[in-house]
Amino acid sequence: MMNRFDHIESVYWVFTQLCNDQCDHCYNLSGPRGARLQDEEVLQIIDNLPQKMDRLILSGGEPLAERKQLFLLLDRVAERYGSSTQIMLQTNGDLMTGQILDTLLEKGVSRIDIASIDRYHKHAGKRIDQLKELFLSRGMTDDNTSPLIEKDTYLHKQSASFGFWGATEDMWLGGNWARGRAMEKDIWKKDPEHNFCNILSGAIGFLGGVDDIPQEISIQLWRINPCCPGTRFPLGDARTEKVADVLERIASNPVFQRLNEGDPWKMGESFGISEAYAHERTRALKNVCLWCDEFFETYLNPADFIPLQVIQPA
Repeated sequence: MMNRFDHIESVYWVFTQLCNDQCDHCYNLSGPRGARLQDEEVLQIIDNLPQKMDRLILSGGEPLAERKQLFLLLDRVAERYGSSTQIMLQTNGDLMTGQILDTLLEKGVSRIDIASIDRYHKHAGKRIDQLKELFLSRGMTDDNTSPLIEKDTYLHKQSASFGFWGATEDMWLGGNWARGRAMEKDIWKKDPEHNFCNILSGAIGFLGGVDDIPQEISIQLWRINPCCPGTRFPLGDARTEKVADVLERIASNPVFQRLNEGDPWKMGESFGISEAYAHERTRALKNVCLWCDEFFETYLNPADFIPLQVIQPA
């Protein structure tokens, strides 16, 4: 685990929840009325990002539904980081055109992932051939290895590449399903044995120290999180706080050390909440992320994440 956080391997930033679609599985309630940031807030967040990042993933919502702000964001990132940070864009591809693609490449985007090849998005992958032809016409590489998984692939800036993937119950969504519209539609994953915390996009390695999984934090709009779904209470506010300072502040907390290890069932052991009890509650709630929510709500002060005075469960 790291002691300082002015260099982070990966930052995943949902900078808008505005979207041209309204998918049933969406964990952050993105849609035509999705939550948005002001331009000034976007610039404040960029100023508060770590001094060095190996990659920045921009997602939504649908980033191309917020093009003006996206281009502003890319210009400011380029101004601050130059070519030292790989910029990746996740999009459903619905709004992608040749002109937009040219602008994205000019502004430093080096990887585009069409993250809508599944049954939940309205086009369900029908634009693959059209989009692939468009990308190849700009000299982009058809990279069959997902840079979201292989650490050796995505931590090195190469020629611009693209990929296609989508929501899967077992890998990407997992605990995300116990959130947002998926919860409302009752299609969330009811599997208490699935440890979303222990995979990329979960909390594992967010403080560093894991060899095969990158150090990655998530920012949902302005909320600094250890994982993509986010803990019930955010670690801090990226509009007003330096991300590095926030991580340094919580790094010695045993709750977050256990999350960094990808083991949410041991979060409360330092103050009497047993691993056995955590598994019992996860089985009752049918999802480990719902146990994490209950744990934060019941046992932690949201202001400083110090344990509340509670009776140790039997």
